[in-house]
Amino acid sequence: MGSTNTQPPHVSVPETSQSGFSTTVTDTTLSEAIIVLRKRRWILIACVMIGLAYGVFKAESQPRVYESYGRIQVRSGSSNEYRVSAVQGYAGDASSKMLTEIEIIKSDSLMLKVCREMDLSNNGDFLEKKAPDPRTSLDDGETRQTTVHRLQSILHVSLVPKTDIIRISYSSPNPKLSADIVNTVIRDYKQRSYQTRFESSRQVSDFLSGTLEGLKQEVETSQEQMMDLQRRLGILAFDPTHSQLSSSLEDLSKAAGAAKLARIIAEARYRVLSSTDPNTIEGTIEMTPGTTPGELNVLRGQLASARANYAQLESSLGPNHPQSKALKAQIDEFIKEINAELDRLLVQAKQIYIVARANEDQTTAALEAQKTDAYKLRDQLVEYTLRQREFEANRTLYDSLQQRLRTASVQSGLESLEIDVVDPALPPAYPVLRPQSTVILTALVFGILAGIVLAFLMESLDTGLRSIAEIESITELPSLAIIPRARRTSADQAGTLTTAQRNIGILTQPKSQFAEAFRSLRTSLLLSTAGHPPKFIVLTSATPSEGKTTAASNLAAILAQRDTRVLLIDGDLRRPNIHHRFGLNGKIGLTTVLTGATTLEETVQKVAEIPNLDILPSGPVPPFPTEMLSSGAMEAILKRCGDLYDYIVIDSPPILSVTDGVILARQADAVVLVVRHGKSSKHVVRRARDILLRSGAGITGIVLNAVDLNSPEYYGYYGYSGYSYASVDSDSWESQTASGDGARKAGETKR
Repeated sequence: MGSTNTQPPHVSVPETSQSGFSTTVTDTTLSEAIIVLRKRRWILIACVMIGLAYGVFKAESQPRVYESYGRIQVRSGSSNEYRVSAVQGYAGDASSKMLTEIEIIKSDSLMLKVCREMDLSNNGDFLEKKAPDPRTSLDDGETRQTTVHRLQSILHVSLVPKTDIIRISYSSPNPKLSADIVNTVIRDYKQRSYQTRFESSRQVSDFLSGTLEGLKQEVETSQEQMMDLQRRLGILAFDPTHSQLSSSLEDLSKAAGAAKLARIIAEARYRVLSSTDPNTIEGTIEMTPGTTPGELNVLRGQLASARANYAQLESSLGPNHPQSKALKAQIDEFIKEINAELDRLLVQAKQIYIVARANEDQTTAALEAQKTDAYKLRDQLVEYTLRQREFEANRTLYDSLQQRLRTASVQSGLESLEIDVVDPALPPAYPVLRPQSTVILTALVFGILAGIVLAFLMESLDTGLRSIAEIESITELPSLAIIPRARRTSADQAGTLTTAQRNIGILTQPKSQFAEAFRSLRTSLLLSTAGHPPKFIVLTSATPSEGKTTAASNLAAILAQRDTRVLLIDGDLRRPNIHHRFGLNGKIGLTTVLTGATTLEETVQKVAEIPNLDILPSGPVPPFPTEMLSSGAMEAILKRCGDLYDYIVIDSPPILSVTDGVILARQADAVVLVVRHGKSSKHVVRRARDILLRSGAGITGIVLNAVDLNSPEYYGYYGYSGYSYASVDSDSWESQTASGDGARKAGETKR
């Protein structure tokens, strides 16, 4: 029996998917890319050969063209000193300026002018074909567009790096034509540049001339209004803020303050005198600032002296003495004079107060009148200032526009100096040819790249399943074994072999890679369930012709080699094939047992080459296979078979064709999905897996059948070589040349 190593080949650490199955994590590596290129090598070789042939053809047949070029310098020129900002200029940086000029050179209008001047629409060298007959005209839209676009596509205009020089080149079969086209483009470009700028300057001059007339009238009107207002204000070439009105207002303000102060003093003196005791008025008068005692003080002195004398006379002579009476009369006279003087002082203080108040009122009134005049003057000064500013603004604008008008007149004659021809175009002496090696190498590189792209494109469009990693990624199921593709037995050997030996490969080549792969499948199945190996094993496929019958027959034969009783049931009631593989009678079988026509023991047939293997053929094809397989009789037969045999292998119909396989899969302990190498597509296999999962069947894993172990994906993946049984005939199996240990390892699952 084969090796018991159950780890599937090239399977990385499995991850548990949502459905409970393990998935294989694979990485895209350089080795996998090389495998794809080896598998699609004929596409790559074809693309390389086509690219090489095309490169040789292009190198030998490349046209002999003559490239002529000229160079011009585009500079700012001396006109910038007189430039008017409204005239077309270059406000941006130098790079923007040069890019703008390049686009002007390649503009449709300039190209059309060149085409008209040189009649290029009827030039055979330009068209690289015979000149049209009859002659064409550029007035025709299609001819104009075709000619202009051809000139634009061949004419090359570029900027010499880090300079203001533009290089203009053209290539054609005629060297003189190439030079003429370049020189004509340069000449028309210079003429267009001059005309454009001259026309722009002229338009600005016309505009400024019309504007200046109206602006001149505004300046004169503003000047007249300002002079009239100046005359009304009395302002003659001096600062209006220092006028006579301002000086008068200042003097009146000071006089009003002094008058108010004098009135306050006079009023205070009057009120003090009118309310003071006559006996103390003398002291009050003396205390008043700015006053002197005057005559009142003299009279009071005399009165005091008379009273003193009278007192002496009255004490010595008596009051009736004539001297005393005379002195008494003098005292009375003094009192009258003092009272009269007091009345005079009070009247004098009142008059002073009245005069001070009148003076204050008049001064204040004059001040208010002067203020009113000052306010009027202020308003007039504001108006004067506005008129003056308006005049200055109009005059400044007028002078500026007049200066720019003169500048525009000068500039219009200087703009043509901005373009200088550095190198005029000359007819080239030799054609421009690319090196043949460069052309061939370029085409070869593009051919290789196209081949690689096409190879990977074909690989991505290929929906077939060709590798274990791909199948495990699509199905999220473990791989149980890789079954190599077997070669048919030769005619000499077929004459000496029985039907079973011709169809069951493990009987004639028990030590081949083919037999070893089924031993790996057997090991994987027996170790797929915990506790006990599966008893009922169903082999099915997504579509017909994927090799499930061959896999079921050889698996049953391998299981029967372990001293165990094995029953192989042909569950395909629609297209039975098991009895043909073993050369048995197909008239009785599963259908006759289900209908009760025969018993299980009578129907089971023996295989002489494998004593432990019994075969239960399908029997006659029934009208309703699905109903028979889902009947209670089928369950009873399977239960009976389970009591009699150690393993029951069932060959079921394809999953996507009929539902019979799903019914049988639900009653099995292990379900094996057979996928044919290079035939089954991703969508089909995924669909079959989903149907089995939704039905509740426990899918054990997948078997990749009919694998060519010499194919790139397996040859590079299984790096084993020369490991096989020594007694095996080298011509028996195609897989003998492949790595035997690698194929065996690829069919084993985890323990």
